[in-house]
Amino acid sequence: MIKVEHLSKLFDGVAVLKDISTEIKKGEVVSIIGPSGTGKSTFLRCLNLLENPSGGSIEIDGVDILDKNTDVAKIRQKMNMVFQSFNLFSHLSVLDNLTLAPIKLKGVDPQEAQLKALELLRLVGLAEKADSYPDELSGGQKQRVAIARCMAMEPEIILFDEPTSALDPTMISEVLSVIRRLAKDGMTMAIVTHEMDFAKDVSNRVLYMDEGLIYEEGSPAQIFENPQKEKTRAFIHRIRSYNCRISSPDYDLYAMNAEIEAFCEKQILPKKNRDNLLLLVEELLQIYTPYLPAMVLDMTIAYSEKSERLDLVCETTGEPFNPLDSDNLPDDLGLMIIKNLTESIEFRFVNGKSRLELLMGKEPKHRSPLE
Repeated sequence: MIKVEHLSKLFDGVAVLKDISTEIKKGEVVSIIGPSGTGKSTFLRCLNLLENPSGGSIEIDGVDILDKNTDVAKIRQKMNMVFQSFNLFSHLSVLDNLTLAPIKLKGVDPQEAQLKALELLRLVGLAEKADSYPDELSGGQKQRVAIARCMAMEPEIILFDEPTSALDPTMISEVLSVIRRLAKDGMTMAIVTHEMDFAKDVSNRVLYMDEGLIYEEGSPAQIFENPQKEKTRAFIHRIRSYNCRISSPDYDLYAMNAEIEAFCEKQILPKKNRDNLLLLVEELLQIYTPYLPAMVLDMTIAYSEKSERLDLVCETTGEPFNPLDSDNLPDDLGLMIIKNLTESIEFRFVNGKSRLELLMGKEPKHRSPLE
C-alpha cells in the first residue's frame, strides 16, 4: 500500500532523513520507535506531504505522490493523520469538528455526515459529548475526538504522530484502547510512539529509527526480545553507560572511582550495588595493570533500567588475552571475589578484540569458595 524508496529530507543542509526505504502493506500496523530527534515525525510528515522530501520516492497504491501531476488532495483523503496536539477547531462543537471535512471536501449530505459522526463518537465512547466544545474536554477525550474526526473521512491509512505524548498517564490508556480497536478492525496504520508495551502488543512490524535511518526493523518479538543491533538493544532496555580508556599503569584510580560513583548515583543504584561494582572494578584492574601500557584497556559499565542489571565489559586489542585465565592471575583470591560479585562471566575474541563481559544482577550471586 505504501512503498518508500531512498527517502531523504534536509533542513538547512542538515540531513534529518537519510536513505529511508520500507514498505507498509494493507492492513498492517507498523510502529516507529527510537530516540527523540531521529526523524520519526518528519518521516510521517513526508508520507503525508506535510513536508516535501528532498529525495527519493513515495508510492501510495502504486501512485507516485511526488509526481507533480498527482492530485495530492485526493491522496490525503486516503491517508489521514492524527497529531499529538489534537488540532481541533476550538470554535466548533465536537459534532461539527467531525462533519466539517466530509461536507466541505467530499460533498457528503449534512444529515448523513451527522449520523456518521455520531456513530464514530459512539465508537470512541464520546457520543454524549457531541454538543460539547474542545475546551470542555480532557486531553484524552480531545485525542479520541481527533481520531474520530480522522475516521470521518473514511481513510484507508492512518498516521499517528505520538498520539499520547501530550496526555497525562491516566488518559493514555483510553486513547490506546481506541487505536487497538482500529488495529483489530484491520486499519492500515503507521504509529510513532514511545509506548513500548503498546507497540509490542499492537504491531505487526516495528521500525527502530536512529540518526535519520531505519536502523533495525522486524517483528515485535525480534525488536523487543532479541534486537540484533547495539543501539536497538540500548534503546529497548534503556541502557545508560560509563566509558573509560586506561592506557597507563599510572592511571588516576581516585578520579575514576569518583566518576563511577557519580554514574551509580545518577542511576539511583543502592549503595550495596555501587560498592560491589567498585570492588569488581578494583579486582579486575589489579589483573590488567601489569600488562599496561603494552595493551590499552577500554572499560564500559552499562546499566539497564528495564532489567536493573549492571554489565561490565573490558576490551583490549592485540593478541587474545583472557585476564581470568589461571596463567594471568596473581592469586586465586581475586578470581573468587570476581565470581562472587557476578552472575555470569563470558570471554570472547572477536574482530581482533579480547572482550570480557561480566554481568551483575540486582544482588550479587554468592558462591561457595570451592566453585
